[in-house]
Amino acid sequence: MSILSAKSTKKENNLEAKLLKIINHTIEANAEFIDKTKQFPHKNLEELSKEKITGILVPSKYGGLGQSYDLFSTITQKIAAACPSTALIFTMHVEATRLINEYGTEEQKQRWLPLASSGYLGTTSTSEARYGGEYWKNAVGAEPSMDGYLINSQKSFTTSSGQADFYIFQTRLSGTEDPEETTYFIVKGNQEGIKSGEWNALGVKGNHSGSLSLVNVYVAKEDRLGKEGQGKKIVHSGTSYLIGLGSVWLGVAEGLFQEAYYHVKKKGLHNHQIIRNELIKAKGYITGLNGWKDSLIRKLEKQRDYNQTELPQELSNELLEFKIATSELANKVAQITMDVTGGFGYKSGRIERLYRDARAGIVMGPSNHLARELISRQIFK
Repeated sequence: MSILSAKSTKKENNLEAKLLKIINHTIEANAEFIDKTKQFPHKNLEELSKEKITGILVPSKYGGLGQSYDLFSTITQKIAAACPSTALIFTMHVEATRLINEYGTEEQKQRWLPLASSGYLGTTSTSEARYGGEYWKNAVGAEPSMDGYLINSQKSFTTSSGQADFYIFQTRLSGTEDPEETTYFIVKGNQEGIKSGEWNALGVKGNHSGSLSLVNVYVAKEDRLGKEGQGKKIVHSGTSYLIGLGSVWLGVAEGLFQEAYYHVKKKGLHNHQIIRNELIKAKGYITGLNGWKDSLIRKLEKQRDYNQTELPQELSNELLEFKIATSELANKVAQITMDVTGGFGYKSGRIERLYRDARAGIVMGPSNHLARELISRQIFK
């Protein structure tokens, strides 16, 4: 089945063929090795960057593909069905490029976006242990220094920690009292004073979401992203981040369903009514959330058409709801897949790996409990 619509252009169809080749020959082939060794998927990302897929949302004038949220979401789903670790890294990289494109100066766009579209890996770094899951709050971590800032800050979880070429880093400036009055910086990843913690987890073992600490790391003023204290607005504009996360977990559900379907068909288990019914139940869940995703993407594209970076509260809530629903769907389909495949699914392999990977969706920021709390605060204020 094509990942693009019937109205796809020749250029998009060519991109589809290249993507499917990368998934089949590289990403899927590397998935088990990455899970067993906890290796960061450098080769997967290298292949994606060769085709500038890592610049999927970056405007063509800055070296990217300038494509839609629809294509970004669909690509993310396809990658996630094969390797959720790679899909999460890809999502956070695309979010990093979006933030530069929407909040950066023209000079920053010209300097960073071509690199990010052709091999440089980016990510965002926000959450701190003292504020739990409230990733929009930070302690003081930056002091004015010379013609820039000196950063001393500790983050609890950062996708691609220790692997990224640059971090979109959020912290609070000295002299500010409100923990939400944060500032963003573009931090080069190879600087002395940057240290990453170990990532040893139940699933998504290749995404390296370990801690990240910056000790006396200097950032020039020209690499401050947006205005001082603008972080609250920036962090709550997480468009590609949230639609990307939802697409990851939807892709995991699709990968699990595909594996269950092939196994059941091969073993003749589809002759049992209860097994057929369970699989159709899973398929119905996936179809419904794909339809919801399409509706969300139409709203996001409308936002982009009008150059609106700040999301309406209703749309922000719906994106959070979508993240909750897709991560819970991935776990529902994981359970159904395990039930219908029995001992085969329980053995080490793709089903068992995706079953573990699916658990990450419940707790990865914003965790589902926190996302519900954020929505309820808006509804009942």
